[in-house]
Amino acid sequence: MADRNFKILFVADVVGHPGRDAVKAILPGLKKEFEPDLTVVNGENAAGGFGLTAKIAGELKSHGAEVITSGNHVFAQKEFVGELPGLERVLRPANYPPRAPGQGSCVVEVSGQKVLVMNIIGRIFLDSLDDPFRAADAILAANPDVRIVFCDMHAEATSEKTAMGWYLDGRASAVVGTHTHIPTADARILPKGTAYVTDVGMVGPRDGCIGMDKDIVLQRFLTGVPNRFAVASGLVTFNSVLVNIDASTGRATSIQRIDREHV
Repeated sequence: MADRNFKILFVADVVGHPGRDAVKAILPGLKKEFEPDLTVVNGENAAGGFGLTAKIAGELKSHGAEVITSGNHVFAQKEFVGELPGLERVLRPANYPPRAPGQGSCVVEVSGQKVLVMNIIGRIFLDSLDDPFRAADAILAANPDVRIVFCDMHAEATSEKTAMGWYLDGRASAVVGTHTHIPTADARILPKGTAYVTDVGMVGPRDGCIGMDKDIVLQRFLTGVPNRFAVASGLVTFNSVLVNIDASTGRATSIQRIDREHV
């Protein structure tokens, strides 16, 4: 097969109904404009701001998501515990204990190429799960013939995400950070050919606190009293990145932010 450019579009954490509406309105147009070979969407906050359901996963796929990743809220909706094992290309973090439902990686064959997508979660300031670095090693060892490797590193600490980027430099085509919902300005190609960004951002209401109603969040900070968060309203920011990869080597050649807004 002749060498060719392979493009992956990654859409950041989708937050609640406003985020889903923005995916419906924006993603099909982006796919038409940039013609990615594979589209990956993080959907862990798509169900009311916390978690995912099979119905919503199907909704995201109908709008163009081909693989759905997640994070620490993956099991926030109780029914999803039973639904996840029956869903194709919907991932939970790979370093959950082995008895957790679902899978943490998948291999997709598209445009004549095999692509390994892995979903990893950090441990700093989050629940202490299995070692994310060891989990990444195990997934790579189990798929030695796949050159194009995409990693969603879902973590709170920028240091842990940066460390994973360096750890997988030259072994993954891209390592993109998720979870904080705040986009970072450090998208670049690492020395051995891995595209990296610390956090892609979110698809959610801009004028809340990381997508949640700001007044409710402020009350939590001001009083210390637990309360139930709710998804904010208003203008929605749509954050994503497009990664170009040399399919013959699996090394990234570029990574660019693609940011839009939806009212």
